[in-house]
Amino acid sequence: MKKKKIIVGTVVVVIASITFMLLRGNGKELKINTITVKEETVENVVTATGNVQPVDKVEVGTQVSGVIEKIYVDFNSQVKKGQLLAELDKATLSERLVQARASVSSAESDLNFEQKNYDRMKQLYEAKAETLTAYEDAANRLAKAKTTIANARANLQQAQVNYKYAEIYSPIDGVILNRAVEQGQTVAASFNTPTLFTIANDLKRMKVEANVDEADIGQVRLGQVVRFTVDAYPDDVFTGTVKQIRLQPTETNNVVTYAVIIEAPNPDEKLFPGMTASITVIVDSERGLAVPVSAFNFSPSVEIMEKLQIKSPQHIVRNTLNGVWLKQTDGKIIYRELETGLNNGVFAIITQGLKVGDSIVLSVSLEKKSKNGGNSTI
Repeated sequence: MKKKKIIVGTVVVVIASITFMLLRGNGKELKINTITVKEETVENVVTATGNVQPVDKVEVGTQVSGVIEKIYVDFNSQVKKGQLLAELDKATLSERLVQARASVSSAESDLNFEQKNYDRMKQLYEAKAETLTAYEDAANRLAKAKTTIANARANLQQAQVNYKYAEIYSPIDGVILNRAVEQGQTVAASFNTPTLFTIANDLKRMKVEANVDEADIGQVRLGQVVRFTVDAYPDDVFTGTVKQIRLQPTETNNVVTYAVIIEAPNPDEKLFPGMTASITVIVDSERGLAVPVSAFNFSPSVEIMEKLQIKSPQHIVRNTLNGVWLKQTDGKIIYRELETGLNNGVFAIITQGLKVGDSIVLSVSLEKKSKNGGNSTI
């Protein structure tokens, strides 16, 4: 499902419903709902979801096939670089190593014989006691013997390497996230390298791999602050920083997203690999006097203006986010044009025209008292 950009603000206001005045003679009264202006923070954000992962993670495998003979670590084990993790059965590898050494010995013996034969043939040929054909044949056999011993030594080296590969060591310091094998299990490395262990380097440093919708990715920048939550700790808010925006798109059900990598400290190790994170990227932020956007849309009706003895509003030029109505200390309301800053669709920062403590009118309703003492809105 395509994720939509959610606009939020950190502004919290208390809307007060105030009974302004009882109009004599008709049993009607005005209800004026206002808020008090104060300093708040307004933010534009981009939201998405992602998964928590270690910053550095290594999958440890084996390059040789065999039976797992011993395993020295388990899930969550702390390991050091170079620590022995597991061993494969070395019987077959040891036999191949013995065969490779025997092949080298045989090749060395053949080379020694062919070298002596070549030296003898060379002397006889130079003394014109042997034919050119015999001399060339000796030289050819010597060259083959040299090739044979080179191959034998290469096979011996490979057998030695394979023998060492039977011991699986940790390439980094870290913790075992996953152990994919059991003792006695056969692993085959004929076509690919099977993963035996997954090691995370440092769980105190985590990252979130978030999928941001293509409609929002243009607002995301490196270094932006990110807040996110996980289901395991719904009351905790974690913070991070945008470290990478990957250019490779991912398309799922005709929805294109881009991977955004967020690094986050995890000193208490509350975040576990694989947790689902709901992220909020702070695209823009401004602190100042804040007013709900809905206040700009309020305009009193003609009847209410007559009751309040307000002059005709025809002289007021009303544009979007141009001004608001203020409630004065004497109970009357007046129109005030404003200059605005950041607007996130819910709240707007006021740069000029208001001061702390001003009462902004959100709505005015004309109500008639009922016979039982209650009010009914007209």
